[in-house]
Amino acid sequence: MFIRKLQDIRKSDKNVKSKGWESARLLLKDDAMGFSFHVTSMYAGEELHMHYQNHLEAVLVLKGNGTIEDLGTGETHKLGAGVMYALNAHDKHIVRPETDILCACVFNPPVTGNEVHDESGAYPADPELESEPALAD
Repeated sequence: MFIRKLQDIRKSDKNVKSKGWESARLLLKDDAMGFSFHVTSMYAGEELHMHYQNHLEAVLVLKGNGTIEDLGTGETHKLGAGVMYALNAHDKHIVRPETDILCACVFNPPVTGNEVHDESGAYPADPELESEPALAD
């Protein structure tokens, strides 16, 4: 069992900051849960281009408002408290917070801890997963 306090994570190296966002990583790969769990803030007025090519992500907005644009379809959806979006197809997207947004996020495979978006908007692939042999059908 893990007991962790958000306020403690926010003061540690598991609180990762980058341009336009901040992510408290409460569960990581080393916790061996099969996913990572983050509480993330995205800041008003930013335009966050993301494309998780190596991860699937589900996000529940807890506070704040904005939009998410699916660059594959061109559709834009409103974000607000209680709205969940799942990037189940490595969807290339842009989040545009109108106010600060607080959300809870789950990543599969789990992140290791200090990832930030690369130039394509992705977190890097876990080198251990890339080196694992493929399972036979």
